[in-house]
Amino acid sequence: MQALITTPQTPTGLRLDEVPDPTPGTDEVLVEIELFTVVADHFAHAATLPTGSVPGFDAVGTVVRGTGDGSGPAVGTRVATLLTGNAWAGLRAVPAGELATVPEEVDPGQAGVMLIPGVSALRAIRRLGALTGKRLLITGAAGAVGHFAIQLGRLAGAEVTASVRDLGARDRLRALGAIEVVTSLADLSAPPHDVIDTVGGPLLAEAFDLLAEGGVIQQVGAGSGQPTTFAPYQLIGRRRRIESFYAGDGFGPDLAYLLDLMATGRLMPLDGERADWHDIEAVAQRLNAADTPRRMVVATR
Repeated sequence: MQALITTPQTPTGLRLDEVPDPTPGTDEVLVEIELFTVVADHFAHAATLPTGSVPGFDAVGTVVRGTGDGSGPAVGTRVATLLTGNAWAGLRAVPAGELATVPEEVDPGQAGVMLIPGVSALRAIRRLGALTGKRLLITGAAGAVGHFAIQLGRLAGAEVTASVRDLGARDRLRALGAIEVVTSLADLSAPPHDVIDTVGGPLLAEAFDLLAEGGVIQQVGAGSGQPTTFAPYQLIGRRRRIESFYAGDGFGPDLAYLLDLMATGRLMPLDGERADWHDIEAVAQRLNAADTPRRMVVATR
């Protein structure tokens, strides 16, 4: 099969080459990959892998061989897959617990764009516990995780505030369910009880200071690229906490839940620019451009 493999010989550190087909285990299905999604950080991750590795996390494709134990979807089923490695390839062996059927009502590219940010948002919100009637602050809300966290927070009963760098996305974020959109945490109308933080840096320390007693911050990302500095005693004597986020595994049921929300119109999808894997150098340049898209959908065929 063809795959994008790591190499020190190209600007992106990748080349399209022939590699052996994967051999599925008895609890795995073999998926012919139709498309995968890419963000700029994925290239940085690929650079850490040994030469000849196949990178990638999320991909959509069609089952071409079922599981040996009969536990997975049937041959011909379009599925969404999420696990670490071997996504940027023509074929992928996937444990049955790490995939979900893509409903006919869902565009496969929109399904692919949703996988990582959607699962991250869902699992972060679940870790916050009951949210009905509580104020939930989402930082970096104009990003992909924020796009889904606003909607899932609203579905969980929270009153969602979106924090963004500028108000250009205000109407979109309100349409997703945010009751308040701010560019400064000083403008919050009330303290948040919980926070999903995708920004980090000084904003994380500021959000902690504003957090209601008993509140929790789930730090899902650090898009600012800046360290967070806390003042002396800022973390002492307060009944509130910051939790690091770990997505875990066993994504199949959560993928199925999110895809069902999309299929029934309860979760608004997010589009990604489309490209071809033969143009991976151009994809890398596009993701590092000034007007970079959130994610790009890369077709393998």
